[in-house]
Amino acid sequence: MNEDRKVVTRFAPSPTGYLHVGGARTALFNWLFSRHHGGSFILRIEDTDQLRSTDESTRAILDAMEWLGLVWDEGPYFQAQRVQIHRKMVERLVETGRAYHCTCTPEILEEKRKSALAEGRKPKYDGTCRDKRLPRTPDSVVRFRSPEVGVTTLDDLIKGTISFNNEELDDLVIERSDGFPTYNFAVVVDDAQMGITHVIRGDDHVNNTPRQIQLYEALGYEVPRFGHVPMILGADKARLSKRHGATSVMAYKEMGYLPEALVNYLVRLGWSHGDQEIFSLDELVDLFDLGAVGKSAAVFNPEKLIWLNQHYIKTCPEDRLVDLMKPFWQERDLDTGDPAFLRSIVADLRPRAKTLLEMAESGVFYFQDEVVYEEAAAAQFLKSEVAGPLGDIAGGLADVEDYSKKGIEDFLRKIAEERATKLKHIAQPLRVALTGKTVSPGIDEIMITLGKKRVVERLLRALAYIERKGER
Repeated sequence: MNEDRKVVTRFAPSPTGYLHVGGARTALFNWLFSRHHGGSFILRIEDTDQLRSTDESTRAILDAMEWLGLVWDEGPYFQAQRVQIHRKMVERLVETGRAYHCTCTPEILEEKRKSALAEGRKPKYDGTCRDKRLPRTPDSVVRFRSPEVGVTTLDDLIKGTISFNNEELDDLVIERSDGFPTYNFAVVVDDAQMGITHVIRGDDHVNNTPRQIQLYEALGYEVPRFGHVPMILGADKARLSKRHGATSVMAYKEMGYLPEALVNYLVRLGWSHGDQEIFSLDELVDLFDLGAVGKSAAVFNPEKLIWLNQHYIKTCPEDRLVDLMKPFWQERDLDTGDPAFLRSIVADLRPRAKTLLEMAESGVFYFQDEVVYEEAAAAQFLKSEVAGPLGDIAGGLADVEDYSKKGIEDFLRKIAEERATKLKHIAQPLRVALTGKTVSPGIDEIMITLGKKRVVERLLRALAYIERKGER
């Protein structure tokens, strides 16, 4: 390949489902490689499988790409709209003798396969129609006339040099009987005509590559550089699947992961830069190189992803974090109309939160007019003996001039001293009265965010609850 050419990479998913994390990592590697080299990144939807391709899946893929921030420079192109181009290229190969029409039926092919296996031969097409010069028929396919001798060599940017004996490769079908191209042919034509210089993809495509190299050469196209990325495994070292947890990119959005956390995590699945774990996008663009991609499969570790997400929640600009949180609270029919209130809630919750979903669920109590007490928490802490201290807090709060963390702490300590008890004996009942549960942000933080009026209202409700409880 001409090394002076502008780098052009592509991501070419099939719209037959959601964008899974393996595909997202492939897209990310292509995006980073093109950005690192000042090149272009193309998005192409490979939708020639008309039975399984859906507009819904296409939209889901585009949404996931946009959410991750993997903005494409060209496209999305749709492979099905290029079928006439593919057919012309098929005809060119037929006219030059590099392809031929084959009329072997699926039943005949299955018999050939069984016979080959029974005789200990490789079950490849035996070339029955190779030299018959048959015309096109309604049921015929077109096969590529693959070289029968010699070696096809792949100089892989990740795996190194891999050689394939041509005698092991059969005459590939390049156009089906319905007139649509097969994957291996369409991808070669599209990549060549779109100027793709580097094909970075999963290593499940390695065995397709010698066939594609032969097609490039037969069509007179320049062969791009290939780099095959090892697959992603679950903790049990089996290929990553739904049983290992979520595999859909947008499922991670719904679970409250930040896109930069998932991007940072995915790039580290197989790529490294020393011992560094956390990278900004600018750093990744600056540092990314295929030479640092490992040859071994990467293991998906959900705990590491959570750790990264927690980091990005803590460092996210406050206004952006508020915007990210709004949909999660709105789904719960909570009022998100007070920006200052939301900022205070986010400031309280984010130091301990692992996901936005966790933040949303743990912060519901802020919005409630009437706190719902966890049964065990109320039974343990909302007892008659705490009615006095809680009443003192409700009665004295209006006179607290320094309504800061220190001022609130001094106020609560004074009440504890007057009641001849320890602050910790007041703190947990107060927490339950204000939040309904035993685990929450700091009490002083909660009281500041709720404001004196809400705090007093909640304390009065807790006192009424204690009184009703005592009457039973």
